[in-house]
Amino acid sequence: MTSTPEPAGTPAAAAGQPLVHLGRVNKHFGALHVLQNIDLDVAKGEVVVVIGPSGSGKSTLCRAINRLETIDDGVIELDGKPLPAEGKALAKLRSDVGMVFQSFNLFAHKSILENVTLGPIKVRGLKKKQAVAEAMELLERVGVATQADKMPAQLSGGQQQRVAIARALAMRPKVILFDEPTSALDPEMVNEVLDVMVSLAKEGMTMIVVTHEMGFARKAADRVVFMADGQIVEESDPESFFTNPQSDRARDFLGKILTH
Repeated sequence: MTSTPEPAGTPAAAAGQPLVHLGRVNKHFGALHVLQNIDLDVAKGEVVVVIGPSGSGKSTLCRAINRLETIDDGVIELDGKPLPAEGKALAKLRSDVGMVFQSFNLFAHKSILENVTLGPIKVRGLKKKQAVAEAMELLERVGVATQADKMPAQLSGGQQQRVAIARALAMRPKVILFDEPTSALDPEMVNEVLDVMVSLAKEGMTMIVVTHEMGFARKAADRVVFMADGQIVEESDPESFFTNPQSDRARDFLGKILTH
């Protein structure tokens, strides 16, 4: 059986087209210009780690990509299509863009299994049996399958965050955004979450990760994007960035965090 080639004009037909594209994106909170003319392309299968001091606009950038934050001007595209403003098209976009938050955001009154199956059943229209089978596979993959019948409050922070990753994966997203996924965790739980993220990166999941975990950036990133004061100051491969940063701002930042 031969597969028919995609007609010209479909997103996949555009050779080398980025999966995520931000062009001249601006965002203000009142007088504060939190995103200033941001240009960023992320290729399919690429892991981009966004780092920088607090207040540099990293989380706002992340939240703008699935329209949890609106932008003032500029363009954000996913797979060649501009982000829709509202309605069903926005819900569809959100199912294509997974999000893992700092504070887990699990439904407290639903079991772990229900947390992971809810989206696929309600949004993707999967039958419950299939959704449960896929959810159990994902919970196994992130190492918490034995906790499936428990409530979120019965799990450690590290386990809850791994459930949140399974929940994002259950929607079969094109890209997953991670907004400081380990910053609410006790230090001993950080690695269990980062290990899951490293394995996802190795499997080719497109990921945009806002994090303070420099070890993860060095190990898993294809590209490091350094932000300060609402701007992308520099970007390069991890080795170049950590051993030879080009800007005074990045050198200062790395000097502060890598010496402790």
